[in-house]
Amino acid sequence: MEQLLTYLARALVDQPDQVGLRVSEVDGARLYELKVAPEDVGKVIGRDGRTVNALRTLLSAAAQKQGQKVRLEILDDRRAAPVPVAAPVAPPAPDAQ
Repeated sequence: MEQLLTYLARALVDQPDQVGLRVSEVDGARLYELKVAPEDVGKVIGRDGRTVNALRTLLSAAAQKQGQKVRLEILDDRRAAPVPVAAPVAPPAPDAQ
């Protein structure tokens, strides 16, 4: 399964040497986390998510033949880190007259 996903991902991207795959077990299913170069994320996701949905369908069909459950997630490093929230500013003190 890992070979299938890696092969397909490498065929889609411009920088195949930066394709990485991490596999873990989550809730009785295998979780595949696919990491590609930041400029290739759009190619793997595709317009309206069509490419990643096709990958998920292929992966799911292959897993079903083996009696497994799988999930595929694309890791996106392009997401900006959360902006820190500044502490609230205290309102000005009323004039003591």
